[in-house]
Amino acid sequence: MDDKTLTDRRTDPSSPLRTDDELREQAVTELRKRRELAGHLMAFVLVNTFVVIIWYVSGAGFFWPVFPIFAWGIGIVFHTWDVLWPQPTEASIRSTMDRIAHRR
Repeated sequence: MDDKTLTDRRTDPSSPLRTDDELREQAVTELRKRRELAGHLMAFVLVNTFVVIIWYVSGAGFFWPVFPIFAWGIGIVFHTWDVLWPQPTEASIRSTMDRIAHRR
């Protein structure tokens, strides 16, 4: 097995040749991202609840809190996508490269 193949297999998350340190680092990163998302969601709910309370106390006219809720909601969607959408594996990258190569 040449060095390039060994390197490719070590960087592939599904490869059995990944070391415990590499797996631990990946797990810590994923857990940190999930915790950050949870904090972001909590801030979203708390701040926007406070904004709705201000709207209600001030006379409950036009529902202007929809604007910050919608704008911040877009950020929540992208943050959630970043955390929950799976990263490409070496196998999926190679499959796509093969498909592109066969189109030529």
